[in-house]
Amino acid sequence: MLNESLGLEGKAAIVTGGGSEGEGIGNGRAAAILLARAGASVLVVDRFREFAQNTVDMILKEGGEAVAHEADLNAEDACRATVTAATENFGRLDILDNNVGISSKGSVVDESQADWAKVMRVNVESVFLMSKYAVPAMIDSGDGGAIVNIASTAAIRPRGMTAYSTSKGAMMSLTKGMAVDHGPDGIRVNCILPGPIHTPRLFAKGMSDEAREQRRKSSLLEIEGEGWDVGNAVLFFCSDLSRYVTGQCLVVDGGMSLTTRPRSSGVEERRGGALS
Repeated sequence: MLNESLGLEGKAAIVTGGGSEGEGIGNGRAAAILLARAGASVLVVDRFREFAQNTVDMILKEGGEAVAHEADLNAEDACRATVTAATENFGRLDILDNNVGISSKGSVVDESQADWAKVMRVNVESVFLMSKYAVPAMIDSGDGGAIVNIASTAAIRPRGMTAYSTSKGAMMSLTKGMAVDHGPDGIRVNCILPGPIHTPRLFAKGMSDEAREQRRKSSLLEIEGEGWDVGNAVLFFCSDLSRYVTGQCLVVDGGMSLTTRPRSSGVEERRGGALS
């Protein structure tokens, strides 16, 4: 009954950044698994095929349908080919979850021009290029569609990673612009702003227990954010539960952005914000 109310049976989705090393649950992996559980076929995209295949194996083990796809979405041809892979495998495209992103390391004084350009290319241009080719495929599928862009609370609460914050703010504006452009096509475009989320990527970078506990306490609920929290927000925006919602930016941070906490200039804090 729940799957029927979500309206995702027979739909096809692309989840970029959907892979992960090992068994941990990152934002993209959680979204891919939840979309598959709801009945969608999922193209799991990652720069490393092995990481994408790890997520696909989890989905297949549960009886879902998914295919791994290796792509570096900095290139226009790769974005075009990714959309083609989805339509060739599943015969249609209904959902795009733009989940790729990298962080930055400081102020405009600290940042090199090359690194600034890289952050904008990965975080903003990849969304532009994936959407550029996904929208026509969704229109061809005949039932509209849903695009979800994963931004960050750093867009509304900068904390010393200025290129990153700027790129995530641009994603919010891009979301609203695309919602206006493609609403008449039946395509809804929304954005999620995760706060501190504990992901395998952060764990792999060596986050200390102290830094992890500080992030947990930054939540008004005093709980740790997980990839599943972001994945559930993606599921909402892609399902019929949000059929009358477009151009919106949803903060998923346990209330962290409502409070003021000291900004840390330490490496761990900057690492800790890489996907939040």
